[in-house]
Amino acid sequence: MLSRPVLPLGLMSLLGYATASLLTDHTQAAHKAYDFIVVGGGTAGSVLANRLTEHAGVKVLLIEAGVNNAAGPNVDEIQIPYFVSQIDASFDWNYTTVAQGALQNRTIPYPRGHVLGGSTSTNFMFYTRGSSDEFDKLARVSGDNGWSWKQILPYILKTETLSPPVDGHNTVGQVDARVHGKSGPVLTSLPGNASVLDSRVIQTTSQLSEFPFNLDMNSGNPLGVGWLQSTIGHGVRSSAATAFLTEDTLKRANLDVLIGTRVTRLIRSKSSSATPTFLGVELAQTATGPRVQLTAAKEVILSAGSIGTPQILMLSGIGDRAELSAQKIATIVELPDVGKNMQDHPWVPLQWQVNSNDTLDTINRDPTLMNQLLALYDSQKQGPVANNPGGNQIGWFRLPSNSSVLKQFGDPTAGPLSPHFELTFGNSFLSFTQPVPDTGNFMSMCVALVSPTSRGSIRLASASAFDAPLIDPAFMQTESDMAILTEAVKAAHRFVGAPAWKDFIIAPFKDAVQTTADDEIRAYIRNMIATFRHPMGTATMSATHDAAGVVNPDLRVKNVSGLRIVDASVFPHIFGAHLQAPVYAIAERAADLIKQAHGIPLSR
Repeated sequence: MLSRPVLPLGLMSLLGYATASLLTDHTQAAHKAYDFIVVGGGTAGSVLANRLTEHAGVKVLLIEAGVNNAAGPNVDEIQIPYFVSQIDASFDWNYTTVAQGALQNRTIPYPRGHVLGGSTSTNFMFYTRGSSDEFDKLARVSGDNGWSWKQILPYILKTETLSPPVDGHNTVGQVDARVHGKSGPVLTSLPGNASVLDSRVIQTTSQLSEFPFNLDMNSGNPLGVGWLQSTIGHGVRSSAATAFLTEDTLKRANLDVLIGTRVTRLIRSKSSSATPTFLGVELAQTATGPRVQLTAAKEVILSAGSIGTPQILMLSGIGDRAELSAQKIATIVELPDVGKNMQDHPWVPLQWQVNSNDTLDTINRDPTLMNQLLALYDSQKQGPVANNPGGNQIGWFRLPSNSSVLKQFGDPTAGPLSPHFELTFGNSFLSFTQPVPDTGNFMSMCVALVSPTSRGSIRLASASAFDAPLIDPAFMQTESDMAILTEAVKAAHRFVGAPAWKDFIIAPFKDAVQTTADDEIRAYIRNMIATFRHPMGTATMSATHDAAGVVNPDLRVKNVSGLRIVDASVFPHIFGAHLQAPVYAIAERAADLIKQAHGIPLSR
C-alpha cells in the first residue's frame, strides 16, 4: 500500500477545477421537460450528454448515482494518476461477486466507478482499442457494417487527442501518431517517467522472437510488446467526465446533470401501439425516500454499465420471466438474455525480487520522498506521480498456431489479430490478492486472459434498486480458459528468461516460486485470480431479426419502443482490450444514430 501523503497546499487548486452547478436533489428535475433522459454518467453517458446537447434545441437530463468527480473529499485520488491503487471507497460501488466455484468458492471484490465519469474516473487508465478483428466481428454478428473497424475508426479518432508525455521526451519509435486523434476531448499520452525496466523489456523483444515489438498497439493490430498509452493529459487523469462534462458543457442551458440519484425502474408509457413504450423513469436517492417520476419526449437511454443496465431492465419487468417472477416482478417484455452472457478478463500477478533500488516500492514506503515528489508534481506536473504506476509497456499475444490448446478447444478470439492473453510490466510489487512486502524491490507482471469462453450473469438479489445484484463473472469455468491462462503464465516466465534480465532478477517472489509445472500454475491461478474490471455482454447486440440478444444494431431494445442501451453491456463478445476506448467508440456512433433517428443535425 502507498503511504498516504500530505498534499502540498497548491495541489488541490491545480486539480479541483471549478465546475458549473450540478443538481443534487432529484426533486429539482421533477417539473422539467426533457427530450432525452440518459441513465448513467459514466463512459458512454458522458459522451451522449455532451454530443446530444451540441444542438441547443435538444434538452437532456443525465442521471448519475455517484458523486461529483471534481469536488469533495479525496478527489485528488481520482485526478492524480499515481493514486489509482488507493482510490477511496466513496468513489466505488463496492461490489463483490458471488462465490466462484472454479476458484475454491472465493468471492472477489468487483470495483466499478460510482462517480461522474464512471470507471474512467477510477480505472488504471490503459488506452487500448482492441484489434480490427473485434469490430469486424461485431459488424458480422449484428449485420451492421457501421460497427466494422473501417467505419468505427473515425469515431475512435474523434474522441482522442494524443498529447505529449509529461517529461517532453521525443516519442519517435514509441508511437505511430498517424493512427491517433488530434482534436478529441479525451487526452492520451505515453509514459513520461523512465523506468529501470524499460530497456530490458524492449531488449527482450529483439532477443526472443515470440515477443515482437509493436510500434503502436492501437493501429488495429495490437499483437506484440509496445509502449503503454494512458488516458493522462498534462499529468492529470483524463476521464469521460473531464473530457465530456467540462465546465462549458455543464453550463449549457439544455443540459441538466443530476448526481447522487438512482433510477429505481423504468416506467411504461401509455401508447396506442401494441409494442410496450418506456419513456419514463422513477428516481430516488435513498431506499425509503421519496420517488420522482419523469418522462422523456423522445428516448430513455440506459448507460448504467454492464452491472447497472441489466439490473434496471429487470427491475422494470424486462428480462427472463422465471427470474423476474422469483422477485415478484411482473414481466412486461420477455427478453431472456438480459443479464446473461457476462464476460470479464481474469488475471493473476507474478512478481520477482530485483537487484535495484530504483523501483516504485521505494517511493511507496517513504512518506518523505512521496511528499517531495508531490511538491514536484504540484509545481511542474512531472515525475512518477504524474504517470501511470501500472507500467510503461504492455504486451498482447496469441498462442502459436500449432498449440495443442487451440487444437483441443479451438480459437476463441475474433481473428488472427486478436490476442489470447496480455502481459503488463510493472516497476513495483503489484497485486490485489497479496499483501505488499515490507522490504525488497520488485518487478511485476499482470498476466491476463483476454479471450475467455466462460459466461457469467447478473441476477437480481431483490426487487430493490438499492440492493446490489448478484454478480457472477464465472471466472475460469471452462477448460479452455484454464489452459490458455496456464500457457500465459509460462510465457511470462519465458519473457524474464531472456538475457536482458540476467543479473537484474534475483528470484521469484515466494508465492510465484511454484508456477512452472501445469498443476502448480493451475493451483496458483485458483488462489490468485482477480478481475481486470472489464465486464461486458449483459445486454447483447444481435441482428435485427435475431430473437436472441437484447438490443438491435441501432442499440434500441428489442420488442420495446423509446428505449436504447449504450454501454459495454451491448458487446456480444469480449474484446482483447481495456474497455474504455471501445466504449467511447460505441457511444460516439450511438450519438449519431440517435441524432439521425430524430432529425437532429450531426456535429462535424
